[in-house]
Amino acid sequence: MANYGYLQVTRRCNQKCRFCSNPPIEKVLSIIKAKQIIDKHIQEGCQGIIFTGGEPTLFKGITELISYCSNKNIDCKIITNGQKLANKKFLNQLIKAGLKQFHISFYSYRPKIQAFLSGNKNSLKNINQALKNLAEKDNVSIVINIVINKYNTDHLSANVEWLLKRFPFINHFVWNNLDPTTNRASKNKDTIPRLIDFEIELKKATDFLTEKKKTFRVERVPLCYMPGFEHYSTETRKIVKSESRNIYFLDNKRDYFKEVNWEHDKAECCKICKLNNICAGIYEMDKYYYSEELYPVFINQQDIINRIIHDKTK
Repeated sequence: MANYGYLQVTRRCNQKCRFCSNPPIEKVLSIIKAKQIIDKHIQEGCQGIIFTGGEPTLFKGITELISYCSNKNIDCKIITNGQKLANKKFLNQLIKAGLKQFHISFYSYRPKIQAFLSGNKNSLKNINQALKNLAEKDNVSIVINIVINKYNTDHLSANVEWLLKRFPFINHFVWNNLDPTTNRASKNKDTIPRLIDFEIELKKATDFLTEKKKTFRVERVPLCYMPGFEHYSTETRKIVKSESRNIYFLDNKRDYFKEVNWEHDKAECCKICKLNNICAGIYEMDKYYYSEELYPVFINQQDIINRIIHDKTK
């Protein structure tokens, strides 16, 4: 898999998600600085750029940066809430500049829940239109990012079924278990799920995607809650492959950094778990997620490692 560098171009946003990991601050990159960071990512060995935010489609120079990447012969992707992609003219500008992959954040096919979680009553309507617009385009790749939270744990499988019924061209799914350390999530603790809340639904969803021959990844979920699909854990794959990730964030504490540590907290029972050294554990143990939820598993670790090594998907 290619190594992509993350570039946060703005912290402005047109939604107010209840668990936003990067809530708005008054910081926006200049075009010159953004190009310098793209060059630095390339010098660090990155083969592509992921534009993120905030909402990167609000960055006025986004098409110029996409063109800059195209001229450098490197891929670029965008992580977006999809709201501006409902505008065909704007979408066409992004694609014409060279953008080929769209990561669209999606929480629920139920309009009221999507509206509540995003703080935008038109969120689902706009995502639906954005996907209809993308359906008309050739040579684009669509990834759906779903944050697992207390309000969608009972319909994770229904989410993917609803999406693929309407938009079978969607290529890939990523589940991000909610990061409770972020400002919005820590203030809206009602959004934080228990691991047991989504265990069955996540399994049903991954089984459905496997049946449909779709690819997927799962982030921030310990391996004891991923039976049979442990090799799709983002952190485990990075641990096995000794991967790092280059990031530039508009943050008060640090801007450009290389992320190399994929492990979080472990419980006492993890010490006897056969997967302990390839499992990332859980965030903020016994503060937001609880050690009592974890349990050891006794399956062959090498089988999982072999699957990861021989898996050629993204």
